[in-house]
Amino acid sequence: MSGLVLKLGPHERVLINGAVIENGDKRSRIAVVTPNANILRLRDAIHPENANTPVRRVCYLAQLVLTGDAEAGEIRLQLLRGIEQLSQVLTDSDSRTQLGLASHSVLEGEFYAALKALRALLPREERLMATRPS
Repeated sequence: MSGLVLKLGPHERVLINGAVIENGDKRSRIAVVTPNANILRLRDAIHPENANTPVRRVCYLAQLVLTGDAEAGEIRLQLLRGIEQLSQVLTDSDSRTQLGLASHSVLEGEFYAALKALRALLPREERLMATRPS
Protein backbone atom coordinates (compact mmCIF):
# COMPACT_ATOMS: atom_id res chain seq x y z
CA MET A 1 0.00 0.00 0.00
CA SER A 2 2.73 2.41 -0.96
CA GLY A 3 1.92 6.09 -1.08
CA LEU A 4 -1.39 6.01 0.82
CA VAL A 5 -2.34 9.35 2.37
CA LEU A 6 -4.73 9.25 5.31
CA LYS A 7 -6.67 12.40 6.11
CA LEU A 8 -7.70 12.22 9.74
CA GLY A 9 -10.18 14.34 11.62
CA PRO A 10 -9.62 15.46 15.20
CA HIS A 11 -9.27 12.46 17.55
CA GLU A 12 -9.95 10.01 14.72
CA ARG A 13 -8.42 6.57 15.24
CA VAL A 14 -6.79 4.32 12.71
CA LEU A 15 -5.29 0.85 13.02
CA ILE A 16 -1.93 0.48 11.27
CA ASN A 17 -0.27 -2.94 11.39
CA GLY A 18 -2.06 -3.78 14.63
CA ALA A 19 -1.32 -0.50 16.42
CA VAL A 20 -4.17 1.92 17.18
CA ILE A 21 -3.12 5.49 16.42
CA GLU A 22 -5.23 8.45 17.51
CA ASN A 23 -4.99 11.85 15.86
CA GLY A 24 -4.61 14.99 17.96
CA ASP A 25 -6.91 17.99 18.25
CA LYS A 26 -6.57 19.16 14.63
CA ARG A 27 -7.11 17.63 11.22
CA SER A 28 -3.98 16.04 9.82
CA ARG A 29 -2.59 14.04 6.94
CA ILE A 30 -0.39 10.99 7.37
CA ALA A 31 1.52 9.50 4.46
CA VAL A 32 1.97 5.74 4.76
CA VAL A 33 5.02 4.82 2.70
CA THR A 34 5.51 1.23 3.84
CA PRO A 35 4.26 -1.14 1.16
CA ASN A 36 1.64 -3.69 2.20
CA ALA A 37 0.84 -1.97 5.52
CA ASN A 38 -2.46 -3.16 6.98
CA ILE A 39 -4.64 -0.11 7.62
CA LEU A 40 -8.20 0.24 8.90
CA ARG A 41 -10.01 3.41 9.91
CA LEU A 42 -11.77 2.48 13.13
CA ARG A 43 -14.81 4.56 12.15
CA ASP A 44 -15.20 2.19 9.18
CA ALA A 45 -14.72 -0.99 11.22
CA ILE A 46 -17.54 -3.51 11.22
CA HIS A 47 -18.08 -5.09 14.62
CA PRO A 48 -18.74 -8.86 14.62
CA GLU A 49 -22.37 -8.44 15.70
CA ASN A 50 -22.94 -6.07 12.76
CA ALA A 51 -21.65 -8.52 10.14
CA ASN A 52 -25.25 -9.58 9.61
CA THR A 53 -25.81 -9.11 5.87
CA PRO A 54 -24.08 -10.75 2.90
CA VAL A 55 -21.96 -7.73 1.95
CA ARG A 56 -21.10 -6.92 5.56
CA ARG A 57 -19.97 -10.52 6.16
CA VAL A 58 -17.61 -10.39 3.18
CA CYS A 59 -16.31 -6.96 4.28
CA TYR A 60 -15.72 -8.37 7.74
CA LEU A 61 -13.56 -11.16 6.30
CA ALA A 62 -11.31 -8.60 4.59
CA GLN A 63 -11.22 -6.58 7.77
CA LEU A 64 -9.97 -9.59 9.76
CA VAL A 65 -6.81 -9.61 7.65
CA LEU A 66 -6.29 -5.86 8.12
CA THR A 67 -6.66 -6.11 11.91
CA GLY A 68 -4.26 -9.04 12.10
CA ASP A 69 -6.95 -11.38 13.43
CA ALA A 70 -6.57 -13.73 10.46
CA GLU A 71 -3.85 -14.65 8.01
CA ALA A 72 -4.34 -13.67 4.39
CA GLY A 73 -3.87 -17.27 3.27
CA GLU A 74 -6.63 -18.46 5.60
CA ILE A 75 -9.14 -15.88 4.41
CA ARG A 76 -8.37 -15.54 0.69
CA LEU A 77 -10.52 -18.47 -0.48
CA GLN A 78 -13.43 -17.52 1.80
CA LEU A 79 -13.32 -13.97 0.47
CA LEU A 80 -13.27 -15.09 -3.15
CA ARG A 81 -16.22 -17.42 -2.52
CA GLY A 82 -18.14 -14.61 -0.83
CA ILE A 83 -17.43 -12.24 -3.72
CA GLU A 84 -18.59 -14.91 -6.19
CA GLN A 85 -21.83 -15.39 -4.25
CA LEU A 86 -22.44 -11.64 -4.22
CA SER A 87 -21.83 -11.48 -7.97
CA GLN A 88 -24.71 -13.90 -8.52
CA VAL A 89 -27.10 -11.49 -6.79
CA LEU A 90 -25.66 -8.04 -7.53
CA THR A 91 -25.73 -8.16 -11.31
CA ASP A 92 -25.83 -4.46 -12.28
CA SER A 93 -22.74 -3.11 -14.02
CA ASP A 94 -21.58 -0.88 -11.15
CA SER A 95 -21.78 -3.76 -8.65
CA ARG A 96 -19.95 -6.03 -11.10
CA THR A 97 -17.19 -3.42 -11.39
CA GLN A 98 -16.80 -3.18 -7.61
CA LEU A 99 -16.85 -6.96 -7.21
CA GLY A 100 -14.25 -7.31 -9.97
CA LEU A 101 -12.02 -4.77 -8.21
CA ALA A 102 -12.48 -6.59 -4.91
CA SER A 103 -11.68 -9.96 -6.44
CA HIS A 104 -8.57 -8.64 -8.20
CA SER A 105 -7.42 -6.94 -4.99
CA VAL A 106 -7.81 -10.15 -2.97
CA LEU A 107 -5.80 -12.08 -5.55
CA GLU A 108 -3.07 -9.41 -5.36
CA GLY A 109 -3.08 -9.49 -1.55
CA GLU A 110 -4.37 -5.92 -1.33
CA PHE A 111 -7.02 -6.34 1.35
CA TYR A 112 -7.49 -2.62 2.02
CA ALA A 113 -8.39 -2.08 -1.64
CA ALA A 114 -10.70 -5.11 -1.51
CA LEU A 115 -12.45 -3.74 1.55
CA LYS A 116 -12.80 -0.34 -0.08
CA ALA A 117 -14.42 -1.87 -3.18
CA LEU A 118 -16.74 -4.03 -1.09
CA ARG A 119 -17.77 -1.12 1.15
CA ALA A 120 -18.99 0.70 -1.97
CA LEU A 121 -21.69 -2.00 -2.20
CA LEU A 122 -23.09 -1.36 1.30
CA PRO A 123 -25.52 1.45 0.30
CA ARG A 124 -26.84 -0.66 -2.58
CA GLU A 125 -27.34 -3.65 -0.29
CA GLU A 126 -29.10 -1.45 2.24
CA ARG A 127 -31.52 -0.20 -0.43
CA LEU A 128 -32.18 -3.75 -1.64
CA MET A 129 -32.78 -5.02 1.89
CA ALA A 130 -35.18 -2.13 2.58
CA THR A 131 -37.28 -2.89 -0.52
CA ARG A 132 -37.48 -6.65 -0.18
CA PRO A 133 -40.90 -8.11 0.68
CA SER A 134 -41.43 -9.13 4.31
